[in-house]
Amino acid sequence: QVQLVESGGGLVEAGGSLRLSCAASGRTFSSYATGWFRQAPGKEREFVAAISWSGGSTYYSTSVKGRFTISRDNAKNTVYLQMNSLKPEDTAVYYCAATYGGSVTRPRSEYDYWGQGTQVTVSS
Repeated sequence: QVQLVESGGGLVEAGGSLRLSCAASGRTFSSYATGWFRQAPGKEREFVAAISWSGGSTYYSTSVKGRFTISRDNAKNTVYLQMNSLKPEDTAVYYCAATYGGSVTRPRSEYDYWGQGTQVTVSS
């Protein structure tokens, strides 16, 4: 069992930066690939970025590639999402999720555990 808690969301102006954190409980978190997803009002939850259990592989959606960076510290059971050059269209609730082992390109349906989300609002 893995429990995930996101933090670091908030209100930021366009062009600004935020760093989200996803703290995990469970001794085997280092065995899980972890992803970030987001959901804007009235839209489906969409993939943002993912990182393999070792941190050696990462994968990004085209909308955030070059602006966002995913990383992890398994000693701290934490995954991060550094978000730079934020745009109003990045406004959403951001969720982290974990999938056992797995490829960084796994679909949303194959993620086993989800956090409660953290709100990110980017003003224009």
